[in-house]
Amino acid sequence: MNIFPKSADNIAQASASPELPGDIVIWFLILLEITTFALMFLAFSWVRGQDRELFLAGQQVLHPLAGLINTIALLTASGFVAQGVIENRRNKQNHAAYWLYAGVASATVYVVVKCWEYWQLGLAGYGLESNEFFMVYFLLTGFHLLHVLLGMSFLVIIARKLRRGGYGPSDALGLESGACYWHMVDLIWVLLFPIVYIIH
Repeated sequence: MNIFPKSADNIAQASASPELPGDIVIWFLILLEITTFALMFLAFSWVRGQDRELFLAGQQVLHPLAGLINTIALLTASGFVAQGVIENRRNKQNHAAYWLYAGVASATVYVVVKCWEYWQLGLAGYGLESNEFFMVYFLLTGFHLLHVLLGMSFLVIIARKLRRGGYGPSDALGLESGACYWHMVDLIWVLLFPIVYIIH
């Protein structure tokens, strides 16, 4: 049993709020991106409210299994990225890089499946100009796909820097910023999938 009172420094450390991972700039970017997607979701819901039968018919054409596979792929990628951050904190930069590359590989599944979806819809004669449903579907999912590709590029750049010893347990601002951005991309899809594919 410790009979000595805690020092002022220990009390201050215990009461200090944890810092946000990554750079503050990335959090402003994430806030901007989330706001943009929120407005797009609202626009999607508003357009759906104008013609629910059209949107229901459009949803019947989509591939919910492909959407589910993409959800699993992105969640898996986020798990790999999170493990990469943990490995860097353990001062195992090469292991961290491998986890990030695994995240990129998992995200590649998403890209391939999404492109397959677009190809299937194109073969069936559906495109941006088909009707309001497919216009908002392609704009919303296409905008998200661009964010996935950008996030994958960030992960590759960060993984290469990890391999060169560019990050460490006490110097991981870029790594954590990239990880936060990737988790935002994943979160957007987790919201987008039910809104577009499931909710009637």
